[in-house]
Amino acid sequence: MLPSYLTMAAILFCIGLYGALVKRNAVIVLLSIELMLNAVNLNLVAFSKYGVVPSLTGQVFALFTITVAAAEAAVGVAVLIALFRARGTVNIDEFDEMRR
Repeated sequence: MLPSYLTMAAILFCIGLYGALVKRNAVIVLLSIELMLNAVNLNLVAFSKYGVVPSLTGQVFALFTITVAAAEAAVGVAVLIALFRARGTVNIDEFDEMRR
């Protein structure tokens, strides 16, 4: 049972990594980072349930990771809205300078 969870988490992580490295839209990059964090959560819960010593530790860490991901999404979207209002685009290539 554990290898199927790990395979699914690896696929999710690879899709998220591809999106974060290749795409130029900042919204897609934020969604890709969320996919990678969800892959980590899947690994934590799978090892918590099917690991050598099953315990709730992985599930507790997954809850902390979900909290950090929610805060990251809120701050990221707020920064993205501010950048869009200032520059009029969400293209990552346009954000190469601190001030214009």
